[in-house]
Amino acid sequence: MYAVVGCNECAAMWLLSDPRTSDSATCPRCGKTHRTAKLKRFYESEDRAAAREARAALLAKKRDESAAFAEIDHVSELERAVDDAGVDDREYLEASGIDADAVDEAGARAEGGGSASRTRTEIVRDAVEAVEEPTEGNVVAHASERGVPAEKAREILTRLTRRGELSESRGRYRVL
Repeated sequence: MYAVVGCNECAAMWLLSDPRTSDSATCPRCGKTHRTAKLKRFYESEDRAAAREARAALLAKKRDESAAFAEIDHVSELERAVDDAGVDDREYLEASGIDADAVDEAGARAEGGGSASRTRTEIVRDAVEAVEEPTEGNVVAHASERGVPAEKAREILTRLTRRGELSESRGRYRVL
């Protein structure tokens, strides 16, 4: 069961799941805690999508935008259109000057912690130690065999050297 409820403090409307079984609910806008039994329920449904649509319609009516709301697609259709439009996360990060691979690696470390899979940076660093002659070509080839694209391996070598995690002398790398 889902209910569209409203805050008597700030007039925010939100979806509340299981309104019959919860004792209290907190307004997502102002943080006020409400007794669930006392909350005004504008709409109730077993279907979450229907409750979301009702909330959207209520918000449009509140802003005198009911006519405009009637012209648009269902909320789920709008979400699909948003997913199809614009840039994906990777494009956005790279356009903002953020290394998307570093973000992926940080996410992998945060989620997995002790997983057996290695990040690209770890693979490149391991390659520097593993190859007999740690030149750029040998390190890149070793990392490429382990799934790191050659261009990305070169970028990681440069980044690790700039950070001071590797040193490069006469074309050979070593881990510091």
